[in-house]
Amino acid sequence: MCTLDGCGSDEHLGPRPKATDEDRRLFLKGAVALPLAVVLADPILAHAAGSMLEPVTITTPGGDKMVAEIAMPATLPAPTVILIHEWWGLNDQIRAVAAEYAKQGYIALAVDLYGKPAATTPDGAKALMAATDPVVATQKLQASVDFLKKHKDATGKVGTVGWCFGGGWSLNTALAADVDAVVVYYGNVKKTPEQVATLNAPLMGHFGTLDKSINKDMVSGFEQSLKTAGKTDYQIYWYEADHAFANPTGGRYDAEDAMLAWDRTMGFFDKNLS
Repeated sequence: MCTLDGCGSDEHLGPRPKATDEDRRLFLKGAVALPLAVVLADPILAHAAGSMLEPVTITTPGGDKMVAEIAMPATLPAPTVILIHEWWGLNDQIRAVAAEYAKQGYIALAVDLYGKPAATTPDGAKALMAATDPVVATQKLQASVDFLKKHKDATGKVGTVGWCFGGGWSLNTALAADVDAVVVYYGNVKKTPEQVATLNAPLMGHFGTLDKSINKDMVSGFEQSLKTAGKTDYQIYWYEADHAFANPTGGRYDAEDAMLAWDRTMGFFDKNLS
């Protein structure tokens, strides 16, 4: 799920990180490492970072196929992370984040639940999201978990992370498959105690107090469902920020909160996937 007006908007609420021409030149030559936020905010750099990913085909037991993209770390074997895109689809922003996960030592699998080119307008994103069959999407994510558990270069540990539409699906993956850690960035967590009963992985959630859709009422209800189901291994963090605050390409980006959420996520995965 995403908010009705999307994961970010054209309204620009703060300065985006900037790359100079010299930054770009050195980055493209591999001579300098730039902060992730700078890379994500620059289309040229994001595309360059994402180009290190390679396509892989994931096949469900029912025969449905999904072409995902994978980034490999320098040191193997390694733990793995599934990255689930925003409502836009699998774009260069998500690819660049996957590349950064690989730099941090993870086999990063960026899934594509749409199987179509990423949207560039809210109407296009809504159409892609509405056309998603939840049963097929669940099967594709279950197959992705199985693919990573059996990967020859993996340790067998699997985490999931998603943003907006993908945040909800990160949780759904953990409810439908055996994973080792799950991170939700401002995704739909409206679940009953019965639905979360199958959650067996530690969970971390990042939410914005200014988010009008993924709001306090929804998240508080989710926490109550977790408690009722006897789940205790979860951490919920709130930021004075809006929906999509971790996306530097959108107008709601909040650099300080995005970095804090990133650091918390890295610590969480390091603890549960190492």
